[in-house]
Amino acid sequence: MTMSRLKIMTIFGTRPEAIKMAPVVLQLAKYPDMIEPVVAVTAQHREMLDQVLKLFAIKPDHDLDIMATGQTLFDITCRAMQGLNAVLAQEKPDMVLVHGDTTTTFAGALTAFYHQIAVGHVEAGLRTHNRYSPYPEEMNRKLTGSLTDLHFAPTGTAQANLLQEGVDPADIFVTGNTVIDALLATVDPQYRFTCPLLAGINYTDRKVILVTTHRRENLGEPMRHVYQALRDIVREFADVEVVFPVHRNPLVRDVVNSELGGLERVHLIDPLEYQPFANLLARSYLVLTDSGGIQEEAPALGKPVLVLRDTTERPEAIEAGTVKLIGTDRDRVYTETRLLLTGQAEYEQMANACNPYGDGCASRRIVQAILWRKGLSAGRPGSFCRE
Repeated sequence: MTMSRLKIMTIFGTRPEAIKMAPVVLQLAKYPDMIEPVVAVTAQHREMLDQVLKLFAIKPDHDLDIMATGQTLFDITCRAMQGLNAVLAQEKPDMVLVHGDTTTTFAGALTAFYHQIAVGHVEAGLRTHNRYSPYPEEMNRKLTGSLTDLHFAPTGTAQANLLQEGVDPADIFVTGNTVIDALLATVDPQYRFTCPLLAGINYTDRKVILVTTHRRENLGEPMRHVYQALRDIVREFADVEVVFPVHRNPLVRDVVNSELGGLERVHLIDPLEYQPFANLLARSYLVLTDSGGIQEEAPALGKPVLVLRDTTERPEAIEAGTVKLIGTDRDRVYTETRLLLTGQAEYEQMANACNPYGDGCASRRIVQAILWRKGLSAGRPGSFCRE
């Protein structure tokens, strides 16, 4: 008698989700006798999502293609749920896996709940405990958590947050973060940039500062203050080069161009695909960002991170010493950046701190946990534990 396979559907819609879910999709495919993987994408982001799908050779079974010009949170939520309703009705999976904190994540979890399908939440338990920072991500995480059956917490801190909220310990698995799986599979010391500008930078003799900004709460004057501080740094340090993949949001681009446009040794470029970005990160000296994911990726590569936010849902890196939360005040950004450029001891302390986010085996733990919970493997998988 042939055993029926578990049908596991992964749902994601943005580039960050795709990067972190790709290793899970590839891991699910390693168990063809036990698992039937199904991939559904909302394409909440279109072009950036497609880049990651191509890199990891993932072909979605369902593509809702919901992205529209000027889309609002209401638009994304409604279109994602309408599309996923039909997909779930057709596929009837045994479990849906969603990731992190996007609107697709919440919409996927809620739609699965309406179909009474079990939900697995990858990167569960991150919290700032401020519902509007970051917005809407913090509430997307909490609402998704309330709908989740299996919580795949990347760290012990995330696990503690879930326990504090009353989640059954038996439903929590500490896995490490899948972004480390993706990163370690992508960074290559022999990688050659196809972009002439990136290929022409001397990463040995220059101190390259990688900058990214996109958060809603930083739009306007907060971003302007950051860029003014960067301008001061570049003028003071002749060996510094800034590489800034500028977000496509016109509200970001307008301020970037007014403060940094035309400045010598400041390279304003379009957003990079994941492979060149990961390899640029590996060759940078330090990072200034308001991104969540980069707070996890950079420590795995020994790169100090100055976080341009007042709160973070990733306190582990702060505790480990790989990340410093500095906000957007011009003087503070200048002072903290200058310290890492001039203070070798301070730099080494951050660069050599232990990475708290993973060991490259998170996806394997997630799939093993699903198989164990469904009675298809003998033992509960071990937890990721920071050294």
